[in-house]
Amino acid sequence: MDDDDQAMSPEETLRLIEQQGSAAVHRLTPDPVPHYLAWGLAWLVGFGAFFLRQGLSGTPYVPVPDGVAMALLFGSMSLAMLVSSLTMWQLRSPVRGASQARGAMYGFAWFFGFFTMWVIALRFTPLLAPAEVSLLWASLSMMVVAVLYMAGGAIWLVRPMFVFGAGLAVLNGVGTAAGPGWHSLLMAVGAGGGSVVAGLMLRRRARR
Repeated sequence: MDDDDQAMSPEETLRLIEQQGSAAVHRLTPDPVPHYLAWGLAWLVGFGAFFLRQGLSGTPYVPVPDGVAMALLFGSMSLAMLVSSLTMWQLRSPVRGASQARGAMYGFAWFFGFFTMWVIALRFTPLLAPAEVSLLWASLSMMVVAVLYMAGGAIWLVRPMFVFGAGLAVLNGVGTAAGPGWHSLLMAVGAGGGSVVAGLMLRRRARR
């Protein structure tokens, strides 16, 4: 067989390049499902506990102690942040440059955002009635998350991530205005369930 018979056609060469490019993107792109699933479960568990404790009318459905509900929410969110950190760690590759720098700065934004949230919440907690304290902490934490999701979507041009962050911001605002019970319900169902849906959408987009 001579060289002419062994040479690939232009169409075959282009197809091979596309296949290799898709394989490289798949290897270098972290699976988004663990990240979104972890946050979804965190919000379902944490805000679900607050909803049972607060009720829509202020009457508890289940006598969950406030400390227990707070520990469930922020404990599960801490685990979700750990999963997110591991997901971001997968972005590390031999290729260094602007993309890696953006990832590192975005990771630090989560830390400083929540640090500032804790300082603000601690400052105003003694000034509020007990019923409003949990709403303050919950709404501030979700505001940080919503803004950072939108920022991440803008940085990496991931439309579902930006749209999900914007949806979180709207739900957080509406729930805060409606009161503690409604806020917990919207966050548990809308944010928790929406997080799972967003992860599946990103998985589908990555496979195209």
